[in-house]
Amino acid sequence: MTFPVQNATAFASPKSARLELDGLRRSFGSYHALDGIDLAIEPGEFIALLGPSGCGKSTALNCIAGLLALSGGEIRLGGTRIDQLEPEKRGFGMVFQSYALFPHMSVRKNVGFGLAMQGIKGSEADKRIADALALVRLESQVDKLPGQLSGGQQQRVAIARAIVIRPPVVLMDEPLSNLDAKLRLEMRAEIRGIHDQIGSTTIYVTHDQDEALSLADRIVVMSQGHIQQIGSPQDLYQRPVNLDVADFMGFRTRIAGRVVSVSGSEAEIEAAGARMSGSMRMPLKAGDAAVLSVRPEDLVATATGEGIPATVASTEYRGRAFFGLAHTAEGAELYFRSEDALPRGSSAFLQPVAGRALVFKGAAA
Repeated sequence: MTFPVQNATAFASPKSARLELDGLRRSFGSYHALDGIDLAIEPGEFIALLGPSGCGKSTALNCIAGLLALSGGEIRLGGTRIDQLEPEKRGFGMVFQSYALFPHMSVRKNVGFGLAMQGIKGSEADKRIADALALVRLESQVDKLPGQLSGGQQQRVAIARAIVIRPPVVLMDEPLSNLDAKLRLEMRAEIRGIHDQIGSTTIYVTHDQDEALSLADRIVVMSQGHIQQIGSPQDLYQRPVNLDVADFMGFRTRIAGRVVSVSGSEAEIEAAGARMSGSMRMPLKAGDAAVLSVRPEDLVATATGEGIPATVASTEYRGRAFFGLAHTAEGAELYFRSEDALPRGSSAFLQPVAGRALVFKGAAA
């Protein structure tokens, strides 16, 4: 979905340049929220920082914005160090999870606030505000207060306020988490469409893998203050480098076992009373302890008696199929898909879809 506006290119920043994070560290006492982050972001890229709560993604964004001082490392824009500049001197646009709109100001005044801080007034400010509101399709709401708008409209105001200053970088901190499911889907398309039109670099923080996959050019998966993997959505979805990344990219089932044989890039493992094959994500040999990891939609209930014997704990209907949770005799949790509803307590045999399972070295956590 795109939102054609004739003067959308007016928002492209002449300062757009490569953004480099070099050894970023941020500590709170003895706790290291960021512990050596290295990342280079090209002009116009859409980067998603993805990870669970507490992984450091919002801390990284706040350090880039200048809202938190670094404990170590440097931030450079176009080769010039900027981490010692005040937030307003960096010229970045920011969209917060809570919208952070001024409740007593009209939409027009909220959007124009950053321009006023830059000393841009009069006809130039009016034109920029009108262009920004047209880009987010809120021309008819200019005189309303934020409290008179829906959540999606308030988020559009926040986006317009961020882009009206023509920033080289737009920073977004979980901007869709307060919206309902339907609005989140709509706003995803709008955010990506606006990014493509204005040409600024976008750094987007989220804990939602679907958001990251649908929006980003590259995804940066973080855990405990470190970067675990950087890659395209397809790379991260199909080729997670370790169990932590796999788990966050939807490979919820972990089945501990031992490698029986290796053939090319495939390893066969014996686990939970069955033999299964998967693509190796690291070198393995017969006898190694290993973990087979698979997404719920790729672990299916079979009618042939082949696969992992398990006891069904629950199932729920999700439109085209049933998804459920089962347990092995050893207590391992298996998330699976079935074409039919399986009663709680019933027996099932679960088998990974060919080519969809991954095998990692080590024991399941």
